[in-house]
Amino acid sequence: MADRSQHEWDVIVIGTGIGGGTVGRALAEAGKSVLFLEKGPAGYRTEQNGLSEAVFLPEARLTRGLWPEPLHARLNGRDAAFFAPLGAGVGGSSAFYAATLERPERHDLEPTAEAPHPTGGWPVGYDQMLPWYDRAARMYELCGTPDPLSREKPMPLRAPPDDSVGDARLMQSFRDAGLHPYRLHSAIRYVKGCLGCMGHKCPKPCKMDGRSAGVEPALATGNARLMDRVEVTRLLGSGDRITGVEVIRDGVTEVLSAPTVVLAGGALGSARLMLASANSAWPDGCGNSSGQVGRNLMFHLNEMFVIWPPRSVPDSGPSKAISLRDLYHVSGKRFGTVQAMGIDVSYGEIVYYLNAMLERSALRRIRPLRQLTRLPAAIAARLLGKAKIFVGLLEDLPYPENRVVLDPADPGQLRVEYRFHKELLQRRRAFRKAIRNAFRGHRRMFLGMQPELNFGHPCGTLRFGSDPGNSVLTPDCRSHDIANLYVTDASFMPTSMGVNPSLTIAANALRVAEIIARTTP
Repeated sequence: MADRSQHEWDVIVIGTGIGGGTVGRALAEAGKSVLFLEKGPAGYRTEQNGLSEAVFLPEARLTRGLWPEPLHARLNGRDAAFFAPLGAGVGGSSAFYAATLERPERHDLEPTAEAPHPTGGWPVGYDQMLPWYDRAARMYELCGTPDPLSREKPMPLRAPPDDSVGDARLMQSFRDAGLHPYRLHSAIRYVKGCLGCMGHKCPKPCKMDGRSAGVEPALATGNARLMDRVEVTRLLGSGDRITGVEVIRDGVTEVLSAPTVVLAGGALGSARLMLASANSAWPDGCGNSSGQVGRNLMFHLNEMFVIWPPRSVPDSGPSKAISLRDLYHVSGKRFGTVQAMGIDVSYGEIVYYLNAMLERSALRRIRPLRQLTRLPAAIAARLLGKAKIFVGLLEDLPYPENRVVLDPADPGQLRVEYRFHKELLQRRRAFRKAIRNAFRGHRRMFLGMQPELNFGHPCGTLRFGSDPGNSVLTPDCRSHDIANLYVTDASFMPTSMGVNPSLTIAANALRVAEIIARTTP
């Protein structure tokens, strides 16, 4: 085992997604020397593959920047293994995302007169986060239009391109129905020749993600270095400090060290690594004196449905321009945002989602059924035609029994346990009813009957808080137990909010970077 015991870097950042890329860039620009560690390959800017590709060999998946192994999940007491929409390459999952970066509502972070908060509120309030949301919006070059229902000052948004004829007609039909659509907030620069890479890697410096807005600018400062194809196996140390990061690269195990370590491997990966770092000083895992590491796992529930545009409107391709918050919080119920997904109702996408549903069903062991999804997918693609796919993101809430767990026989494996809480299923039924009522008069159809977790939005497994007895991180996102360990991925979030978490991850990463730069030598 090689041991790099000398501090060659001020900060080691584990992970290069939204949280890792953002914090690493901010620290490098502040003059800190930064080492990025990434599980997947650096890859090439010209790549344009997506997350929903039917690739099953671990080596082939990793080459494409996809998480190589299946996620093992025990869902409502039933075991399943499937490939979750997670990335493993520079930019992480954000390299594939559809670039939706929406700011949450005030009641997502703190109680208001209209909406009490389910956990009493975050330890960092909405007004404290606002300047960081603005900085993140500028860094990720967000474009869009303000939400007409918001009472808050709009973020600094660039003007979006003109709506397509289809989107303009659809938005007008929503307004005619009494809804309040706006142009979705997207981290897209729309450079000349923009390909609209929604759900795919972007071959141009156009879609702003953990790579293009984070790692690449950090490297350009000369203060950062990237080490890819690195498997981080353990955090080493004793007492209240991490003294080394154990990694395997090209079959060789070595130990890297820095005065400060930032964990940004995703809400599943970061919790798994801390649990896997148990030793005689940390018998329950690194930073786990509270017993909360890995617990309070949340996702969003996806309510996917299609809406057909008004007749005679020409097909202008998949829509990723429309968002609305009319159903965000209704009659005391916490629902979430509704937005266009930016993908076609295509044969390939339908096959992918049917097979994903099959893997999580009781029929998953009948392997030939995977091939039989092609026929219903072809029929569905023909019937749906020009329909646009929308999704309602239903807020999930924290429950300690929903968690990341460690498999002692295979500590590198991602494994979770999750049960659908009764209140979540009740809110889901109410949300579906609200969607039906809101879009009355439009030709529409739900795409599923069973609750569908958004496995691309895990969060909450290392939540921050003021009480070290029921949280893992301080309000500064530093471990309560470990003085030189910070976390900047979605695991810090104590609630999932009603929007995509990406902008909140970026804003918090900028906030934490400022704290590290100010308080460390």
